Amino acid sequence: QVQLVESGGGLVQPGGSLRLSCVASGFLFSRYYMSWYRQAPGKERELVAGISSTGSNTNYADSVKGRFTISRDNVKNTMYLQLNSLKPEDTAVYLCRSPNFWGQGTQVTVSS
Repeated sequence: QVQLVESGGGLVQPGGSLRLSCVASGFLFSRYYMSWYRQAPGKERELVAGISSTGSNTNYADSVKGRFTISRDNVKNTMYLQLNSLKPEDTAVYLCRSPNFWGQGTQVTVSS
């Protein structure tokens, strides 16, 4: 049974940082491209960042380049998203995605 469990979200002031985690189980994590998406109220779900199976290649949405960093630990079956210099427009539910499955998401709220 595939499971993707996100954690690390919360309320942070503009300019602050958070580190999101996604723990995967039920499939061979190290073989797959993984990604983070986000969905804000009333908006479409959008790709934030992706990472290749080995971690050697990454891609980012233009809106987060230079502020967010995606990484993974294939020993721990965990993917991370470091969020720095957060802005109010980064407020959303952040979801972890494997090729065929979604996590439940973790809420990130950026507000003063």
